[in-house]
Amino acid sequence: MKTTIFIVILLFTNLLYAQSFEETKQLAEQGNADAQLLLGKKYSQGDGTEQDYKKALYWFKKSAEQGNVDAQFLLALMYDGIKGNVQDKKQAFYWYKKSAKQGDADAQYCLASMYEKGNGTRQDYKKAFYWYKKSAKQGNADAQLSLALMYSKGIGLKKNYEQAFYWYKKSAEQGIAGAQYNLGLMYYTGVGTSVDKSKAAFWIKKAKDNSDEEIRQLAENLWEKFKLWKY
Repeated sequence: MKTTIFIVILLFTNLLYAQSFEETKQLAEQGNADAQLLLGKKYSQGDGTEQDYKKALYWFKKSAEQGNVDAQFLLALMYDGIKGNVQDKKQAFYWYKKSAKQGDADAQYCLASMYEKGNGTRQDYKKAFYWYKKSAKQGNADAQLSLALMYSKGIGLKKNYEQAFYWYKKSAEQGIAGAQYNLGLMYYTGVGTSVDKSKAAFWIKKAKDNSDEEIRQLAENLWEKFKLWKY
């Protein structure tokens, strides 16, 4: 039964995305939350119509108010100043939280970041840790890096280098340069794991070849300083 329901929903979603702008608008005006989300995206991207962030915001909000988790996240991004000219950090926090509570890993990461920085809400490291971990467990690579940093620096909790190593490795395996660099350093120094200079060289080289310019420079300096090419 659940499989049948899923197939029906999937077919409906595919049909919805195939709709023209005018057809999507008509459905959205009738109160369809998925159509409202799609219409918001069309206005945001200028797909089938002139780009209009104010109208995108309007339709994302309509959909978000009906509980659409993706709309809640996209609305939060707009309020966070990521897209468009609207910026309201308190509203961004509100909608990230709505989406995060529904299990959206990206929203959980963004919510955690706001708690950590005191952005749009009071700074709260325990809540930042809670939401980073929620997101990290779902596989969000940025959350995994942030969680590792909290463990390694003891931000809002006791330092735990073994846990830092674990989450750096998870994030590094997904290609995050900062995680690759820190993982390589932990392998070299034996902090949180056994010394393994071959693995240190492997991960520092990964960081050195990454597109993150700041991390690349740090990794290149470490590569030369420790003569990692020998391993």
